[in-house]
Amino acid sequence: MTISIPPAPADFDRYWAATLDELAALPIAAELTPIPMRSTDFATLYELRLTSIGPYRIFSYYSVPKGDGPFPVLYHAPGYGSVVHIAAYEERQRYVTVALRHRGQRLSDQPFAAAYPGLLTTGITDPSTYVYRGIVADCCRVIDFLLQRPEVDADRIAVVGDDLALFTAALRPQVDALYFAPTLFYAASQLAPQTGSYPLEEFNDYVRSYPEQAGEVWRTLSYFEPTHFAPKVAADTVLVTGNERDALSPAVLAPLIQAFARPPELYTTAHSGYRDGVHQASWLAQRYGFGEPLLPPHWQ
Repeated sequence: MTISIPPAPADFDRYWAATLDELAALPIAAELTPIPMRSTDFATLYELRLTSIGPYRIFSYYSVPKGDGPFPVLYHAPGYGSVVHIAAYEERQRYVTVALRHRGQRLSDQPFAAAYPGLLTTGITDPSTYVYRGIVADCCRVIDFLLQRPEVDADRIAVVGDDLALFTAALRPQVDALYFAPTLFYAASQLAPQTGSYPLEEFNDYVRSYPEQAGEVWRTLSYFEPTHFAPKVAADTVLVTGNERDALSPAVLAPLIQAFARPPELYTTAHSGYRDGVHQASWLAQRYGFGEPLLPPHWQ
């Protein structure tokens, strides 16, 4: 399949600048509450609450290693689902870790609780009302918080995850390492009609239910096309692709790969949590001078 990505909307940069200006106008208003039950002899875990656009209060798990900092950061951008877990024990021994629950996800679900399926098309007929505008702002707000913290090494902030990790790195140049797998938004108008699998099927469901709004749907998604964010990424990047038989093969992803100002390192998923996890942990450990990664016992 050959993918052709249309140019970004003429007001793409203005749209995102306005979103970030709206975010900057709000105080971060951080609240950190220790969680003794989930702290360990090597790290303290906190509930972290911040203010994002809306205004809307968002929740994260924030873990700080014990000892002399500052420490590099491993920020897990949230995936598509209600529950986000605390970072792994092994990661919490070396990194300040953040696990954000964006608006709508559990513990960030007041006053808005996301539906799955459903979140992906909430407010989708207008870029100004699309729920992911606020979700991207939520992701950027965490970086704003990190840059204020004395325990954080501001020159070593890594973001891992899916499209939200890419958007965060593009909009917050302080991110110095990006490890991501395109998932939701790449070439959505071309790839969604090729599948019946969720979550992309949410786009198809919506367009089948409201065919007269299809044009507005695809227009809104053009503001979230990863290819338009890639040229803005300054971080060293690993882009996870599928293999030749997968929907997101290197050939299908070619326009995204070529859009980066600095060519990303490509990693083909092994479709194995163990193998893919070892690769990510090893890349980060080497990048931040730890040598060998700390791995869960069942991965060793």
